Amino acid sequence: MERLINDLLERLESDTALNIFMRLDDPADLVRASAVSHSWRHFVITNGLSKHLCFKIFPQLSETSHTIESNSETMDNVNVDSSKAIEMERDHVAYASLVEALFRSKLSPRDCIADAISASSTDRYPDESIVNTLRPWSRSRGGSASYWSIKGQCDPDVSETLTYKLNASISIVSEINIRPFQDHPIGSAKYVRFRMGHLKSQNLQICHPDQNNIMWTYTSPRYPMKQENQLQQFKLPEPVLCIGGFLQIELSGMVQKADFDGLFYICICYVRVLGLPLKPAFDIDILNPSGNFLLKYYPDSVESLLGISSNYENSCERNASSRSRCSRSVLGED
Repeated sequence: MERLINDLLERLESDTALNIFMRLDDPADLVRASAVSHSWRHFVITNGLSKHLCFKIFPQLSETSHTIESNSETMDNVNVDSSKAIEMERDHVAYASLVEALFRSKLSPRDCIADAISASSTDRYPDESIVNTLRPWSRSRGGSASYWSIKGQCDPDVSETLTYKLNASISIVSEINIRPFQDHPIGSAKYVRFRMGHLKSQNLQICHPDQNNIMWTYTSPRYPMKQENQLQQFKLPEPVLCIGGFLQIELSGMVQKADFDGLFYICICYVRVLGLPLKPAFDIDILNPSGNFLLKYYPDSVESLLGISSNYENSCERNASSRSRCSRSVLGED
């Protein structure tokens, strides 16, 4: 059977075989393909197919300068001049692990927010600061209201922003949840959208960066918000790889007008970002203001990230049906 499969790959022209393999959009199928035989694995690795698929799923990786493999013993002494074969093998395993992390993030998403950084405006600081949005309740233990509020605005079309630091410099983000504060009327905005990005330089202040020092590399579509006091879920069209660990929420269109001053307000009591922080298995170093970055891969930490064997491919090799399924897919028998 293996000889038949190998002959199939050998009979195809290189460009034709590559075109077939690049049509495998399911990462699991690509991993299974690499487990069919040594020649198939060699073909997948030498053509960088795991990297190609990962870049297709996460276009944010297009600014990757190069990838290095690190661990606790060697991260300060990494040999970036290793042979081409070792580099290709490393990239294959690293990008296959990234793709697997995407599916893990769908199965068991986690809260990714580490800290509240800044708000475009705040009414009655610090009682109504952005820090209040980190707590999943609208009342403090003492019974007082807990929420963030903008300064009153005359123009209901002014946009306001909330900026957060995520708990890893590289994370998969799939969903953002927002709960408006219950007031009369509800302190919700009309629309919301999200941005993700990184500091233009790693030498900049991380705790409270100036907005001009953050490069936003992703902007979501605009979503309508409900005028309801409930946790509203905003799923991104596709999971996003947040490079740099900063997320901004833009709220536009104001509905609530206060009777006591005639101004418009937005009040939010809770924000949650769902996905999967990829540290300690992955980390990044921003190399220049344009956004090129070094992707660092820590294979010893993959198991703790994914909750499975760190050798993801070996687990596929143990799947008895993988060979037949992959061969049927390439032969067009499915």
